[in-house]
Amino acid sequence: MQTTVIPLGTAGAVPIRDRHLSAVAVERKGRMLLFDCGEGAQYRLLHAGLNRARVDAIFITHLHGDHIYGLPGLAATIGQLHRHEPITVIGPEGLNRFLSAAAGVSEQEMPYGLSVMELDPASTVDGAVVYETDEFVVTARPLQHRIPTVGYRLEEKPRRGRFHPERARELGVTDPRDFGRLHKGERVTMSDGHVVEPEQVVGPERPGISFAYCTDTRPCAGSRQLSRDVDLVIHDATFAHELQEQAVETGHSTAREAAEVARDAKARRLLLTHISARYESADQLVADARDVFPHTEAAIELKRYMLDPREKWAGN
Repeated sequence: MQTTVIPLGTAGAVPIRDRHLSAVAVERKGRMLLFDCGEGAQYRLLHAGLNRARVDAIFITHLHGDHIYGLPGLAATIGQLHRHEPITVIGPEGLNRFLSAAAGVSEQEMPYGLSVMELDPASTVDGAVVYETDEFVVTARPLQHRIPTVGYRLEEKPRRGRFHPERARELGVTDPRDFGRLHKGERVTMSDGHVVEPEQVVGPERPGISFAYCTDTRPCAGSRQLSRDVDLVIHDATFAHELQEQAVETGHSTAREAAEVARDAKARRLLLTHISARYESADQLVADARDVFPHTEAAIELKRYMLDPREKWAGN
């Protein structure tokens, strides 16, 4: 089952004509997660052809306006779309106060449950599980910015190894029900008393996809740990290399620094985001980054980046 990452907004604090404020959608099996919710995020979901009523959880990195001002509007719109299932909103302390102050999105006014989970970034240093389903888990770690900020990592849980029926038959297993038991990890005892173990006929676990979202931040332990071995990382790249001093002052990264994080973390691919309005084109930033990490591009808004676990399963 493919997971699709869709950048909705890639601008820095100031949007420009072709770059909107921070938001990334992750779609799988018709359901959706949203990372950050800058002003206009609900319109970007509409332009991407995504069903806003199918957002199950929203992950906020920090409480700067370019990352949260779209949240009250999206929450209110979802309420108009006849959704009744609860939605979880996760972010640093102060998020509940922000939502409570917005007109029209109180718990009493919503036709669905709006559950807010506030995080103390200091409590996530070792990686805190903030959202989990039967199929995937989202963890948070602290990032380094001017205010409390967290980054997130989505990781699918491993799938069972591939079942090899020909090996089972060679060991005398012929009943399809026994095939199922072995694939579930249960041993099977044959009529002559010999036992067939699951590991004899089932390959190793097959890893799922992983995705990291790290903005706004300086390169730090949190961003490197979140990005470790991921299939795709979206990382702050506000400035080109010659403005590194300004990046340090403002708590952001240069494109080259984002590439160093991806390289050191052994990520497979890097998308640059949170690009300053001073750059009409991201070409210079991409060139800076590719000097360090060739598998880099600037995130393209509304483009669908497919993450397919089957690419990892060859030979299993």
